[in-house]
Amino acid sequence: MQAIIIEQYGGPEQLKWAQVPMPLVGPRDVLVEVYAAGVNPVDWKIREGRLRQRIDYPMPLILGWDAAGVVQQVGPQVTHLHPGDPVFTRPATDRNGAYAEYLAVDESLVARKPQNLSFVEAASVPLAALTAWDGLVEHGHLKAGQRVLIQAGAGGVGVYAIQLAKALGAQVFTTTSAGNRDFVKDLGADEVVDYHTEDFAQRWQGLDLVFDLLGGSVQESSFQVLKPGGHLVSIVQPPSTELARLHQVDIAYFFLQPDGKKLAQLGEWLEQGKLRPVVGKVFALADARAAHALSMSGHAKGKIVLQVKK
Repeated sequence: MQAIIIEQYGGPEQLKWAQVPMPLVGPRDVLVEVYAAGVNPVDWKIREGRLRQRIDYPMPLILGWDAAGVVQQVGPQVTHLHPGDPVFTRPATDRNGAYAEYLAVDESLVARKPQNLSFVEAASVPLAALTAWDGLVEHGHLKAGQRVLIQAGAGGVGVYAIQLAKALGAQVFTTTSAGNRDFVKDLGADEVVDYHTEDFAQRWQGLDLVFDLLGGSVQESSFQVLKPGGHLVSIVQPPSTELARLHQVDIAYFFLQPDGKKLAQLGEWLEQGKLRPVVGKVFALADARAAHALSMSGHAKGKIVLQVKK
């Protein structure tokens, strides 16, 4: 099959078009013909070798841990999926990914594709929406009526975090550029700060939760807007325990663990119109380098998707 591979860690130039063997299908695996693959920051962080202490991959490696396509084959222990089923998935990151014509993935990480979504739209959902759910609900314990700040609301995870927080009954605050103000308001944000011209830490106080998608100085300033007993949850870097004690808030840092049952629930919300996909830019699989460059710029609006098959 054809795929985009890396043979060593490095920059976007390491992404190469190649002919590779078909993936092996284990007893609990489904073989998915990939129609579209999402692009996420974790892809280029792995490509650069930033996560080597967590997983040191054998080379060559196929990146990409968001996919939508059609089941072509199932292992002997698979019980809920069948050849011909349209599906979407956030595969495990300890196996080859979805920048390829075919993907083998454990059945427990796969859900049926929402009927109202195209394959490109469906591929934009799993990693970002699952991350938003875990950040807000599993780690942030967000409840109806609470106030939550979502940093970088126009980004891949932010667009789902805004929608989920609103669907859960929270009051939603977010930061973005002026050009994206109407965009995030349309997703459900109640109050918006243009990070170029205004200091969010001076604007807001006494919030229940901050979902940090940026890290660095933004994360440090986020402690100032929380009330005592609030939560700061990050997917970028572990928050400071010293600042947490100073501000009397709980902190969490997590790396997403994929879950097909949660994805199926999100799929139902997508079919019901409680959530909607936000595809910012679509590239051909052969243009993976350009897709990575856009993701690395930090200026992507919504999700970036590689179209593998039309």
